[in-house]
Amino acid sequence: MNWKLRTLEIFPGALVWTTFIVSIALSFVRPIWVVYFIIIFDLYWLFRVAYYIPFLFISWWRFHRETRRNWQPLAEARPGYDRIRHIIFLPTAKEDIGVIRETLQSILASTYPAERMMIILGGEDRCGRESFEHKFDTLKRDYGHRFLKFVSTVHPGDLPDEIPGKGSNLNYMGHQIMPLINEMGLNYDDVIVSSFDVDTIVHPQYFSRLTHLYLTVPNPTRSSYQPVALYNNNLWESPAPVRVAMFGTSFWLLSELARPEGAMTFSSHSMSLRMLVDVGFWQKDIVSEDSRIFLQGLMHYHGNYRVTPLYIPVSMDTVMTGNYWQALVALYKQLRRWAWGVENFPFMAQAFARDKEMPFRVKFGFLWKQLEGMYTWATVPMLIFLLGRLPFWVAPEQFREFALFQNTPFTLQWIMRLAMIGVFVSAALALTLLPRRPSNVPLRQAFVVGVLQWALLPITFVVFGAFPAIDAQTRLMLGKRLGFNVSPKRKTEDLPAGIEVDIQ
Repeated sequence: MNWKLRTLEIFPGALVWTTFIVSIALSFVRPIWVVYFIIIFDLYWLFRVAYYIPFLFISWWRFHRETRRNWQPLAEARPGYDRIRHIIFLPTAKEDIGVIRETLQSILASTYPAERMMIILGGEDRCGRESFEHKFDTLKRDYGHRFLKFVSTVHPGDLPDEIPGKGSNLNYMGHQIMPLINEMGLNYDDVIVSSFDVDTIVHPQYFSRLTHLYLTVPNPTRSSYQPVALYNNNLWESPAPVRVAMFGTSFWLLSELARPEGAMTFSSHSMSLRMLVDVGFWQKDIVSEDSRIFLQGLMHYHGNYRVTPLYIPVSMDTVMTGNYWQALVALYKQLRRWAWGVENFPFMAQAFARDKEMPFRVKFGFLWKQLEGMYTWATVPMLIFLLGRLPFWVAPEQFREFALFQNTPFTLQWIMRLAMIGVFVSAALALTLLPRRPSNVPLRQAFVVGVLQWALLPITFVVFGAFPAIDAQTRLMLGKRLGFNVSPKRKTEDLPAGIEVDIQ
């Protein structure tokens, strides 16, 4: 057994559980200590909120500015435009053909010409080869002639050293497509790869702006390109806790885009084929392939790799199943899978220790951001809404006469009132990001979706914030690996070819 690796895997979860156990124990025997800790912690969280809001506004403003521009003429004016080609990887599992069709139609609705794009549709043998091949044949008949290439791969289910999931499918897709790339004589530096969830609906300006950025930024092959991830496709039909959790994810990513130092890629994003070839494509034995592929580039280039913000949205599905409670269970599992990104901490720590060329500030910055982010994800909701109140419930009588003990609840109340400004800001900005209201959704429901759902934030913050993070970090600490679970997608009627999708 690799004890160094196990120690690194244990550390994040042990830090979280030490915080909980010590806070509970000291609430009974040294409640004043806990009160001091809670005051400092709440002040730290207030500082975090105050720090977060300006970056959220900056990104929101850039988002609206960039989505209003026509980037295609600007991209065409850049030297090297004619050499650029795009490859879009769409790994699938059991999604309806209508979901895939909507994604393809949104790509075709782009201002960027489809004849410069290659679509790679990746099926899973374990999910039914015949069903996938039937879907592919139908889609190729309807859309294949409109793209530069329209090809498929089928990932075998019995390859060694893999775990079933998106990462292993992408790894297989990447290696299978290389003979075609070489046959076409494409320069790896001139090929931009987009790895999309199969339900991704792209904004019409996505590929035009991506091309413009790629031809503008220095060393474009040393960067991944992160768009704004919105979970808007079926937002009006989703339960309120799902909407709040998904908006929280979008706002977190928006604030990250305004300060990309230390940021990693998330969900659907783009990168150069050169980087993918250099690192050997996606790792096939991990769950969090979206962030890990960025780290692979960071390690390979000894810290000379970055995230370039792309303030253009891609819209995806919220989790969607048969009923309200099943949707909440699916949401929990999805957030736990995202929280499993904690597996990147031991990977980074070991790789950084071996790399003598990467600057120390880069190593420290990524390790600190990863550890601090996972720690606060798991602990903040618990300390603010539950454990922070425990000393006032269970403290021995002799401590209750202390002035500090009597005044602290009022102090904490005011701190949290100030911190609630972040909630009001998020609620206001959420109104500007809502998709168009369907005609079958009454105005009363629209009011609930836009405003009243935020009253659920304390519950959502704990149940769908802290709990999945604690679950993931505890599993890693105990050595219980988490497999890849496919988030349930909405059911769709298969759209006939030529029916356009609303992507606003």
